[in-house]
Amino acid sequence: MNGSSPTGRRLPSPARRSPLTRRPRSSAVLSSLSAFLIAVTAATVNSAPASAATGGYVALGDSYAAGVGAGGYDSTSGACTRSFRSYPALWSASHTPSSFTSAACSGARTDDVVTGQLGALSKATGLVSITVGGNDAGFADTMTTCTLQSESACVERVNQSRAYIRNTLPAKLDQVYGAIEKNAPAARVVVMGYPRLFKLGGTCSGGLTEKSRAAVNAAADDLNAVTAKRAADHGFAFGDVNTTFAGHELCSGDAWLHGATFPVQNSYHPTAKGQSSGYLPVFSSAA
Repeated sequence: MNGSSPTGRRLPSPARRSPLTRRPRSSAVLSSLSAFLIAVTAATVNSAPASAATGGYVALGDSYAAGVGAGGYDSTSGACTRSFRSYPALWSASHTPSSFTSAACSGARTDDVVTGQLGALSKATGLVSITVGGNDAGFADTMTTCTLQSESACVERVNQSRAYIRNTLPAKLDQVYGAIEKNAPAARVVVMGYPRLFKLGGTCSGGLTEKSRAAVNAAADDLNAVTAKRAADHGFAFGDVNTTFAGHELCSGDAWLHGATFPVQNSYHPTAKGQSSGYLPVFSSAA
């Protein structure tokens, strides 16, 4: 989620880059956002023009955009850990745009995109993809807490992330999206969301408790709903990857995501299959 070499998210530390409390009103707001997400997804993805990639293609964002967890890394990308199996690289390989640059970087937050990734954009850019926001909400720290600490500690940390998503993240996304509009005024912009990590009632016998898994999924839903709303308000398309990851979450028996694993940076990131069959079809439909 940082940096800018061609064709890379690592589990960041909480201080660096890192994916309600009260009731009736918050619940109503999130329910409305979730409903909006469904409507936005159908409207933006299904109406995507076939030739949106006229001009160069630039990929921005964090480790989910960089392809951490998919293997096949570009040795020149350094700590950004960009993969040739990421959805941006796969799309570029099959569509051959006039140019392709991935500035996505493991650990990137919204501020990192603004300060370190936008140099790849220009008036000639025809297509931009971006996946970002999870690290701002404390994804790595949340998953570390949920993996290593108690259920109550997990739920408390998730609730902190959900509060950030509701109250602070919208303005952060507006800053990024506004900067993209300014630097690539002619581009079609596709904002890609994040998958729910867990299949509830699935086959996992260890690891996080069911309550912790449900809490993490709820935070992912909040993140996608807020992201979809901000994307729509900027006239951007939004890609909901829960449509393709359904049945392939952790605990599903056929996961396209890593659980807690080694190397640790791969933990809770899409596998190569998650990039090619989870992310790529949704992005291709929207691009």
